[in-house]
Amino acid sequence: MKIPHDLYYSKEHTWVRVENGIGTIGITEFAQSELGEIVYPDLPNIDSNFSQDEVFGSVEAVKTVSDLFMPISGKIIETNQILLKAPTLINDNPYGDGWLIKIEIEDSNELKKLLTAEQYAKTYNP
Repeated sequence: MKIPHDLYYSKEHTWVRVENGIGTIGITEFAQSELGEIVYPDLPNIDSNFSQDEVFGSVEAVKTVSDLFMPISGKIIETNQILLKAPTLINDNPYGDGWLIKIEIEDSNELKKLLTAEQYAKTYNP
């Protein structure tokens, strides 16, 4: 299983890539493989604010719906609109084109509460 080292991970299987105070957020390869084929992402509105660990949306797979938990607090500045027409990008490329949202990070100290790639791998890729 692929677990990129430049990301932070939540126990709820979301990841965040931080660049210049902006966080790009998606779900992990583990999460998408457990869900199966994703058919619809329910993403939040631009300018919405969410706290760390708060539900910010959901992904619907063929047989289930799963809530999405915010790995770090912030304000939504962009959603991946391509996913509305091609939701399987989440399955095909969860760390690339299958990203979900971008946020303006509120408190970068919250990154300390997330898992490193090594910690995530030990927990979810034994």
